[in-house]
Amino acid sequence: MQSLKTVAGIVIAAALVLGYFSVFTVDETEEALKFRLGEIQRADYEPGLHFKMPFVNNVRTFDARVQTLDSDPERYLTGELKNVIVDAFVKWRIEDVREYYTTVGGDPMRANSRLNENIKDSLRSEFGRRTIQEVVSGERGQIMQILSEQANNYAAGLGIEVLDVRIKRVDLPENVSESVFQRMVAERERVARDIRASGDEAAERIRADADRQRTVILAEARRDAEELRGEGEAEATQIFARAAQQDREFFDFWRSLRAYDEAFRSQDDVLVLTPESQFFRYLENPNAGEN
Repeated sequence: MQSLKTVAGIVIAAALVLGYFSVFTVDETEEALKFRLGEIQRADYEPGLHFKMPFVNNVRTFDARVQTLDSDPERYLTGELKNVIVDAFVKWRIEDVREYYTTVGGDPMRANSRLNENIKDSLRSEFGRRTIQEVVSGERGQIMQILSEQANNYAAGLGIEVLDVRIKRVDLPENVSESVFQRMVAERERVARDIRASGDEAAERIRADADRQRTVILAEARRDAEELRGEGEAEATQIFARAAQQDREFFDFWRSLRAYDEAFRSQDDVLVLTPESQFFRYLENPNAGEN
């Protein structure tokens, strides 16, 4: 009876061990490969619990999440034979786990290494066809699109998919940066001088035109004033003439009073007249105008 219990315990333990080695799980962030005696048997597992033959099959899982290749900045020559320092990164993930295991052994470091060499070659080719200005600002988006397409074509042979290739920074070496900065300063100063010269020229033209218009306006104003003054004086003369014709005696008296006012406006005024002078005739004889 005791031996039967021992045998039963051994059988149960063996069943548990066999059951333990007969199941495996695949996480939703993983890709799995099942091998049979070292040969890939299946690669299309969904996340969940799965079964295998113990001691005959073995299973390997690989991280299926997005991976990042962020290598150190590298120097590249532009079409002007100028050095630039480029810092880029790549986002990728497993597309075909069977191919991924076959080509790089399922090692993300090996995948990054091979992908990095391809990206460097593409960067070297694209930068070598462009100037510094084009790679810095003008065509960066186009370069990244070309790099993504080329990297994806290459990565398909590694069983991975390139999601994005980004150029983080394009710098100039320190000595080249200083030279470029000095050229930029000189160019900006030249442009500023040209703009100031154009502004001075325009200001002189505007000032000369304003002076000419001022002269013309003043001349026209003086002409109009003289015409109006002449018309006014002529009209005043006509009015005086008509008034004098209406009452000649009163007009003569008024003119004499005006003359007195002008003659004695200052206390220092002195008149030397003969007794027979007609100047004070209205003071000596109020009826002088009737003679």
